[in-house]
Amino acid sequence: MNEIIAYEMQYIGEEIPSTNVNLIPFQEKYYSEYERIYNECFYNMRKALDVEPYNFYSDFEQVKNKMKDIFLVLQDQIIVGSVACYGNEIDDLVVNMKYQNNGIGQKLLLWAISNIRMQHEFPIIIHVAKWNKKALSIYQRNGFIITKTEKIR
Repeated sequence: MNEIIAYEMQYIGEEIPSTNVNLIPFQEKYYSEYERIYNECFYNMRKALDVEPYNFYSDFEQVKNKMKDIFLVLQDQIIVGSVACYGNEIDDLVVNMKYQNNGIGQKLLLWAISNIRMQHEFPIIIHVAKWNKKALSIYQRNGFIITKTEKIR
């Protein structure tokens, strides 16, 4: 089994960032596409770290109770990306593989920070696997610092 190291990161920016991206609340009609995009985005990491199942989502019931906290950005009714905001935590930030490397991830991150900050005063946190260097870099460039290192396995 591979060792898995994850970081807990905290947002230390003072201002509420602005972004020009519009997100909508998750709806059941988008589940099949969301499942495909989510699994595509996390498959390589989960496989490399030997975290099964490699394709995490397989049934709508897995997101049913989380729907109110998941937000989507669409382009021509296609999911470009999504992010979840659970209280003060940003989670499951994903960008459709076809749209990666165009700044969508950063826009989703800034939107999530703004969304949380408007509702809560406490620190904003995000977790990221050490393996995911691209995400780690985006988070650090946008005001997050590592506050805790955790050995998952």
